[in-house]
Amino acid sequence: MQKKIIFFLKKNLKIIGLISLVIFAITVALYSNYQKNLGSKKYNNFIDNVYLKKTLNEIINNLEPRYKKYNHKIKSGETFDKILKEYSINKKEIIEIKESLLKKVNINKLNTNQKIQIVIDQTNNKIKEFIFQISNTEKIYLSRDNVGTKFNQKILTLKLDKKVIFKENTILQSLYKAATDQNIPPNTIIEFARIYGFQVDFQRDIRKDDKFQIMYEVFIDKNKKVIETGEIIFANLKLSGQDNSLYYFDKEDVIGHYDKNGKSVQKALMKTPINGARLSSSFGLRKHPIDGFTKMHRGTDFAAPKGTPIMASGNGIIKKVGWCGGGGNCIKIRHNSTYETVYAHMSKFARGMKTGVRVKQGQTIGFVGSTGKSTGPHLHYEVIVNGKKVNSQTLKLPSGKILKGKNRQLFETNKIKIDVLKSEKIIGLN
Repeated sequence: MQKKIIFFLKKNLKIIGLISLVIFAITVALYSNYQKNLGSKKYNNFIDNVYLKKTLNEIINNLEPRYKKYNHKIKSGETFDKILKEYSINKKEIIEIKESLLKKVNINKLNTNQKIQIVIDQTNNKIKEFIFQISNTEKIYLSRDNVGTKFNQKILTLKLDKKVIFKENTILQSLYKAATDQNIPPNTIIEFARIYGFQVDFQRDIRKDDKFQIMYEVFIDKNKKVIETGEIIFANLKLSGQDNSLYYFDKEDVIGHYDKNGKSVQKALMKTPINGARLSSSFGLRKHPIDGFTKMHRGTDFAAPKGTPIMASGNGIIKKVGWCGGGGNCIKIRHNSTYETVYAHMSKFARGMKTGVRVKQGQTIGFVGSTGKSTGPHLHYEVIVNGKKVNSQTLKLPSGKILKGKNRQLFETNKIKIDVLKSEKIIGLN
């Protein structure tokens, strides 16, 4: 018992000293007031309440809390070990934290802007609490047990409410501008462009005064803040007065967007694997901008700012990723036995892009650049059919599948529900 008391006193010596100083200051002040009441001016000159306040403020400001909290937002290129070493965490504790997290997260694949919170016990410089953000709605919470030998783990889940939003607008400049004017989240705009990317050329098909409608899900916290976005339930792109309505349908292996006739919009390849780009050079004969002589241009060029995301135009496996001579940084994807695509002049590749990696349609694979033989930032895009390079803009791709039987019946019922909900949103009933 005696040993425990001695250990406690040694461990908290600084805090005990500061508390003693506070008590002393209060005692002096009380004594000063006592002398004042007696009429003694000697002690009034010695100490005044102003000095007491100053003394107490200095003491309080110098009091160091036992636990210190650090908030860290993961930056590009940072590793788990590097982050913890930045906060002077020793190797043993780093190993303990990693072992506690391994079952829930892949610490070798950190995402930019993920958040970490560390609480350190300054009496022994050990981690007391460690919070790792898994997603917008989930965190792993590690807390050291009372003995101090291991970490207890639990998952903190943020409860969110789903809300359906309906927006519409007239396109005056671009679809993106018209959508952002309605405060539609950027990732929802990108998804909207993606689902129409199979059938619409956003540079040539969209004209001034065309219209769009969109109904999408958002998930909000108790403060009504949007934490995550969900599916686009309904979309309509009205081009030259003609509606192009799409409905979201989610049943086992037929998940996706379908037109009013139950036909999937998804095709083998997207028409344009980049959003917000300008068609700068078509497929065919042209005067080469660098070499200066006329030659066959066996691809399509899309001019866009450096860093603009480039998407895989279809599901497939990466056949090549690396330097392609005049094409600079490029990726080649094999989609099936018939189709292959090439994406050239990239500034850099997306994380995880390696030969043999499987990618999904619409997935970001790299970013616009001007590497290789290039006069400015753009994407050089090639489509190869049975080993022959073809014009991606005139290529007739297989139509999407059509719902049949029971799925078609379920789709029709779902479509009616969506139309009713849309009508309620428009007239303000929902």
